[in-house]
Amino acid sequence: MSNINILVFPCGTEVGLEIHRSLKYSNHIKLFGGSSIDDHGKFVYKNYIGDIPFLNNSKFLENIKKVIIQNKIDAVYPAMDAVISFLKPLEKELNCKVISSTERTTKICSSKKLTYSLLEKYVNTPKIYTNLKEVNSYPVFIKPISGYGSRGAKIINSFNEGIAHLKEWNNCIITDYLPGEEYTIDCFSNKNRKLLFVGPRPRRRTRMGVSVNTVSIDKDKRLEFEIIANKINSKIDFRGAWFFQLKRDVNGVLSLMEIASRLGGSSLLYRYKGINFALLSVFDAFGLEVDILENKFQIEIDRAFSDIVKFDYEFNTVYVDFDDCLIIDGRINTLLLAKLYQYINEGKKIILITRHQFDIDKSLIEYRLGNLFDKVIHIANKDKKSKYIIEKNAIFIDDSHAERMDVAKVHNIPVFSPDMINIGS
Repeated sequence: MSNINILVFPCGTEVGLEIHRSLKYSNHIKLFGGSSIDDHGKFVYKNYIGDIPFLNNSKFLENIKKVIIQNKIDAVYPAMDAVISFLKPLEKELNCKVISSTERTTKICSSKKLTYSLLEKYVNTPKIYTNLKEVNSYPVFIKPISGYGSRGAKIINSFNEGIAHLKEWNNCIITDYLPGEEYTIDCFSNKNRKLLFVGPRPRRRTRMGVSVNTVSIDKDKRLEFEIIANKINSKIDFRGAWFFQLKRDVNGVLSLMEIASRLGGSSLLYRYKGINFALLSVFDAFGLEVDILENKFQIEIDRAFSDIVKFDYEFNTVYVDFDDCLIIDGRINTLLLAKLYQYINEGKKIILITRHQFDIDKSLIEYRLGNLFDKVIHIANKDKKSKYIIEKNAIFIDDSHAERMDVAKVHNIPVFSPDMINIGS
């Protein structure tokens, strides 16, 4: 496959960030990130395009067409359900691929009523109530007919609570509450509608509708999920990555909650096992045959906030300490080492400045760091490190507060402790 340009929009969503993680190492793909509002995508995507109008803005289509033409975009990879529903019908007008399932499929998946109506004869679905007056016992579950994540979804314990919620969230669906364990099932169907992969994962802990703790399930324990996946796949024309959510009812039977014609934000669980949903979807969209190779080990993932920090200081040299900084408790500080290699990629000089009590050259060889530094300054115990700093556009990394204080006063350059290594990203 020749090199292709892919625009991910909106690029700062959980899905958009997972697409970036999945595709950034492919030498076939040049990634562009687009967003209507500056968010984390601005820090992640090297080729970032901001100020794209919101989807409901009358100028959105005109603007996205310009972005596609100016950047020679071969495919748009939507990272939000509403964007898939909007862009897929306009694929010919955009003159580029929209990586998703068919227009009919996206329409079905965007409406829980359509989903349940189509599949209720083939898979177990929760009972639907026309209005709260039909409800005989609580709790019930109310969620928007169209939507994603947990927005507008709520367990309702009384008639009055339901009335209040429906005033705030209209156009909702009322269903039986399913009290059992909840699962997301990550799937992949190829261009021939063949279901190649079914990977269930329990949603053990969620945050704002996103599964932040989950584990993989052994292949020999997936049969009940695979049966449901195959029934869904036989009735709906999926292409590429998609997922659905199940929850056990009061009798422990799996019941369908919703389906989405895109990859899930926490599908990275199976990416770590070898199933790169985003890359497989791209290859399939461009007509390539794809195979599935899943590693046999079992894993657990737990997700939390990560940080990227940028600051307004240009520098070309990094002075860094050795003991208790690059080497901590006899082990390499791998986060700092990775940062140093990032600086090397950016063309910055790396200078080691240390009071190491042993032969520093032997220690560098011992830790396999012998060729890392442009210069090694091995100073005596009583010397101040500020005496040896001669580069003006530099930063200084050291675990010692006293050393940092001295260098900052003498040279007026930024100084950092090891816990601050994300600075300068």
